[in-house]
Amino acid sequence: MNTQQPNPTTVSTESLSTPDIAATELIEESTTVNYVDTIETVISSLDQEDTAMVSHSEGGFLWKFKYGSVEVFVQLTGVTDDDTFTVWSSVLQLPANNQPELMHKLLEMNWSDTFEACFGIVENQVVVLSTRTVAELSPGEISRAITVVATIADDNDDALQAEYGAS
Repeated sequence: MNTQQPNPTTVSTESLSTPDIAATELIEESTTVNYVDTIETVISSLDQEDTAMVSHSEGGFLWKFKYGSVEVFVQLTGVTDDDTFTVWSSVLQLPANNQPELMHKLLEMNWSDTFEACFGIVENQVVVLSTRTVAELSPGEISRAITVVATIADDNDDALQAEYGAS
């Protein structure tokens, strides 16, 4: 009976603990999301009337397009982890009729009907919005946020204006 142990091949632990720089760069490049291209692809799929416009400044990018009966805005302040991605659409101008009842209704809708978006108030307008930092933002999240805000705004603007719009 042969009891000799096989001679193990020597493997440098340095090669296992130090990642190959070229491979690391390739992986990072392939997983880097081009936020601008992704946003523009989503907008072009939703914008049925070719109304999309984009503005680029030092503060980032701002897109606007029409979806159904609402205008949807998409803002990207930059591409670092600390920058923000925000989507919003106005559904009702304030002041409104019976504002206490309206606020109650919007809070209930925030609980049950808005998914990752919410209703809010900005510059005397009730808006549907979604916002988050760019850190780990995926193309799927970009698509979902734009689609959810546009759909919720378009589904609710006419009813909110009919019930609470100031005469």
